[in-house]
Amino acid sequence: MATDLEIARAATLRPISDIAARAGIPESALLPYGKTKAKIDLGFVAEAMARPSGQLVLVTGINPTPAGEGKTTTTVGLGDALNQIGVKAMVALREPSLGPCFGVKGGAAGGGYAQVGPMEDINLHFTGDFHAITSANNLLAAMLDNHIYWGNELGIDARRISWRRALDMNDRALRSIVGSLGGVANGFPREDGFDITVASEVMAIFCLADGLADLQSRLGRIIVAQTRDGGPVTARDLKADGAMAALLRDALAPNLVQTLEGTPAFVHGGPFANIAHGCNSVIATRLALGLSDVVVTEAGFGADLGAEKFLDIKCRAAGLEPGAAVVVATVRALKMHGGVAKSALGAEDVAAVKRGVVNLARHVENMGKFGLPVIVGLNRFTGDTPAEIATVEEAMAALGTEAILCTHWADGGAGAVDLARAVMARLEARSARFAPLYPSATPLAGKIATIAREIYRAGDVAIAPAAQQKLARFEQMGFADVPVCIAKTQYSFAADPTLLGAPSGHTLPVRDVRLAAGAGFVVAICGDVMTMPGLPRRPAAESIGLNAAGQIEGLF
Repeated sequence: MATDLEIARAATLRPISDIAARAGIPESALLPYGKTKAKIDLGFVAEAMARPSGQLVLVTGINPTPAGEGKTTTTVGLGDALNQIGVKAMVALREPSLGPCFGVKGGAAGGGYAQVGPMEDINLHFTGDFHAITSANNLLAAMLDNHIYWGNELGIDARRISWRRALDMNDRALRSIVGSLGGVANGFPREDGFDITVASEVMAIFCLADGLADLQSRLGRIIVAQTRDGGPVTARDLKADGAMAALLRDALAPNLVQTLEGTPAFVHGGPFANIAHGCNSVIATRLALGLSDVVVTEAGFGADLGAEKFLDIKCRAAGLEPGAAVVVATVRALKMHGGVAKSALGAEDVAAVKRGVVNLARHVENMGKFGLPVIVGLNRFTGDTPAEIATVEEAMAALGTEAILCTHWADGGAGAVDLARAVMARLEARSARFAPLYPSATPLAGKIATIAREIYRAGDVAIAPAAQQKLARFEQMGFADVPVCIAKTQYSFAADPTLLGAPSGHTLPVRDVRLAAGAGFVVAICGDVMTMPGLPRRPAAESIGLNAAGQIEGLF
């Protein structure tokens, strides 16, 4: 069978003007980046966002494993399948980060016959959005240090600088550094550090802003430091917000691409879901909703992270109301949650599936707490046996939902038609209404505890004393009503990545909290999670290169 890369190269993508016409986007609103990708003029975006909204379907998944689940692939396959059954559908995805592309998994544009293209462009520099976000972030850092160098008119306490530099690459050596060495001309030495771009507040703002004015307003509210008397110092105080917005102006326009079957796809923004809010941009989602009957979008990692943040942060901020959720799983991944090593996944093991399906069941139950009808997309592998599949189907039937077998990797949209029909049936029969997990008025520590108890099934939350003091200060500053963004491992409901399946009664350790005033949420950093990841022992970059024809190899 052909590989993802071979399938992508064999595909004939249509001119982006044809995809735009299919989406109802006039040529005058198209800003082409070559033949097969384009940005959409923000004037048209504002007009489309004001139209009546289509229905929004969230695709999420179980806690990820090395066996693979196929969440992006299912999102793409479902979008194609909906179009095949006569529904005008579009797809809204995040842009891949270079960190994972060169680190753990290579590309992130779907797979098999359920991909978005041009795959190599999307996985690498694409339209330059991440570079613009990185530059805006680091401009603010440079202006902060420059202000201190030239006399520190604002009275910034150099011991209480919270703004960090960013780079869209895994580089553990940059997590904690000392800058401004080399003498007086280079400024005042101080401890500093880097976050990966996708975990930066600028990325979060970029993805939550509803237009240029909102973008600049949010950028101006970023708190970068404290004064000597404890007052906040913002990007607006440093007069950096205008220049940052200028760097981001073109990037804020959504990117239009296509699936291999010609379904319009908006790929825009890309925060991580384990250390950020993990959803594509509000602008892209709302644009798609104004142009189609159903929009299929995804949230990163497992539903305990990406879906919870999509529902409690993005939907709350943007006034979105999703109509259904699809939780993606594979038999292979459930076996791993049941204790089977990756090397032993080829053998039938119904007992392991029974042990591991509790992870899927908990995610399904959790999505119901938001008032969403839930369907399971069971992404089928050729080695899955009837008995293993039946075990998953029976477990889901006991929860009042259904597990739909999908073969979109091999068959494209045709392999997800049953899932598409099930989604439409749930949308049409829906009775419950979406609601966030907690009211905005809940205190910050209470919001953390609610997520820990209701989503992670933790028995306790241990917030470090310094973090408790910060939370109290954030509330005193007027940020008591903002949502919280939990940063923790994606591999488990717990903060311990080795606790697979559905652990309960564990303690969620919150070691630090950060205020993202411009994005409008508080980040709670739990366990050992890092906001600048490191490369694995054998990074994917070792297998990426150019062949004799100048084509990229190893990216998929």
